Amino acid sequence: MAENFATARHSMVLSQLRPNNVTSDSVANAMDTVPREEFVPKDLRGVAYMDEDLEVAQDRFLIEPRVFGLLVQAAEVTDTDVVLDIACGTGYSSAVLGNLAQAVVSIEDNAALVEKASNILMGLEADNVAVIEAELDAGNAKQGPYNVIHINGAVDAAPQTLLDQLADEGRLICVLGTNPGVATLYRRQGDNFYATSLFNAAVPAIGSMKAKAGFSF
Repeated sequence: MAENFATARHSMVLSQLRPNNVTSDSVANAMDTVPREEFVPKDLRGVAYMDEDLEVAQDRFLIEPRVFGLLVQAAEVTDTDVVLDIACGTGYSSAVLGNLAQAVVSIEDNAALVEKASNILMGLEADNVAVIEAELDAGNAKQGPYNVIHINGAVDAAPQTLLDQLADEGRLICVLGTNPGVATLYRRQGDNFYATSLFNAAVPAIGSMKAKAGFSF
């Protein structure tokens, strides 16, 4: 069965990522390494590598591989970066980011998900990822500033509290809005934040972050 999942994972990279402008070898390799099936309920493992969003808990999804790969690629994560992963769910996004970054701080507002994600990541020996319980839009300033912040789902606006936790030249990647939303990259330069619209992306909204006040454009 493990071999079947490995084959499906490699096929995902070749058929979903590479033909859809995921040109980064580091992102493709990370997604070819992390066992996506470990982060979904057992009854969804057979479809873990389909190009669709998978609900792993209430209000938490694994974003479809193609879109997730493009978002991570846009963030330009390097092996010296410290990353903040918001609404990590069961921890898949954190595991992929952990393959790219020096360290990842993952935020969940649900204690059960914090425990679940921590256990899965521990089982995969993702030693550079720490999952913390906190309000999603509060982030975790104590461990900041961050070179990259990733929001794992659509939001109405990027919370200013998160933008303020970026290091200078830091990047925040998210999807603004739904049906479809727009993948948007924010970059901090000093005390200023600049937003760039990248591509349309239909991903599920994070309900607990809905209508939070923040930076829009």
